[in-house]
Amino acid sequence: MASQQVSGTGTKRSVRTKINPYEMLLQQLDLVREQTDIPAGTWEILRRAERALEVSLPITRDDGEVEVFTGYRVQYSSARGPCKGGIRYHPAVTLDEVKALAGWMTWKCAVVNIPYGGGKGGIICDPTRLSERELERLTRRYTAMIFPLIGTMRDIPAPDVNTNSAVMNWIVDTAGLLHGEPVPGIVTGKSIELGGALGRREATGRGVMVVTLGVLQRLGIDITKARIAVQGFGNVGSIAAELLAKQGAKIVGLSDVSGAYYCPTGFPVDEVLRYTATSPGHLLAGYSARGVEEITNDELLTLDVDVLVPAALEAQIVTENAKDVRAKVVIEGANGPTTPEADLILAEKDVVVVPDILANAGGVVCSYFEWVQNVQCFPWEEEETNQRLGRVMQRSVDEVWKLAKERNVSLRLAAFILAVERVAQAIRLRGIFP
Repeated sequence: MASQQVSGTGTKRSVRTKINPYEMLLQQLDLVREQTDIPAGTWEILRRAERALEVSLPITRDDGEVEVFTGYRVQYSSARGPCKGGIRYHPAVTLDEVKALAGWMTWKCAVVNIPYGGGKGGIICDPTRLSERELERLTRRYTAMIFPLIGTMRDIPAPDVNTNSAVMNWIVDTAGLLHGEPVPGIVTGKSIELGGALGRREATGRGVMVVTLGVLQRLGIDITKARIAVQGFGNVGSIAAELLAKQGAKIVGLSDVSGAYYCPTGFPVDEVLRYTATSPGHLLAGYSARGVEEITNDELLTLDVDVLVPAALEAQIVTENAKDVRAKVVIEGANGPTTPEADLILAEKDVVVVPDILANAGGVVCSYFEWVQNVQCFPWEEEETNQRLGRVMQRSVDEVWKLAKERNVSLRLAAFILAVERVAQAIRLRGIFP
């Protein structure tokens, strides 16, 4: 298969109210508005996506039958530069979800101060039901349908849930054929041989690690004594777990779409990675070792740990379970894993929450590096990429932490204030056309 499950939650979970991600985004903006003097007209711009495209995607299945899928591409803001954002393949994709994710990408790029706006894409599908050839057909048709919107200086897609470098390779090839010349900078997250950046696959997880170290240091928590639970053992969660373990942390909880597991003495993360490299679907299901017990996803989220890293899908920490979260620090490896209502509950419990737009921004930072290398036709060594990534993430933690202390607000609110004010300033400087 060309794609694999890159994030997920445990299979056993309580019934929860369905959360609309776009409503979450607007609630977050409403909280920011109380902390700024941005004009009302600018707020109307900030609350709306610039452009949203819905496309019909007919493909011929391997059995000769035609099936029609639905896809989306949203450009939320281009005030600070070309739109940037991943493409996800998932049965639960909705237009509101894609709009919210494009909005979060806008703030994410602004909070780490890279010259991008925010975009996002998605196709409603279950990639596990599609063969590699069917996935390729679907990807190429989707590329053709969104081609009028994307471009090296307009909108640059990237991998997201259930997409990977193979999917990006098909996009860059299709776009190049439609354009009539190579366009390596039209997507990021490609294979190295096609212009991908060394270190890109690990970048989001590496960014989570850098942010975690920075925040724990400021809180006076020794990383070598920290107990960490990671929800979602896909690309982001697995790499974050691996890198944090190498820093001396004890990873005591792990989960993915197939189940959740607890090991009080700490998982041998390298061994778990070797297991998932060859397991069916690259999932944790069936993993066993001395001291490891299977738990539910809700039990993993409420483990007695120093750090919880939700690195699965959005709306995982909600009103129903937030009161039971026992972690001292939550590092949001996923986009939107904590609802606004749950955020308030965690704040009352003095849980430090490092928001997604900061915590998982390492991926888009490295995507920016890949794009720069493509535009300049000058590749970097992996060490240079990692060093630059570390500097950007450390600087961003410094800026958000400082603003939070100055205004006596949460890290989430500080990150949003910083990001939204930067976008608002770009809108002001550009003016309104015509």
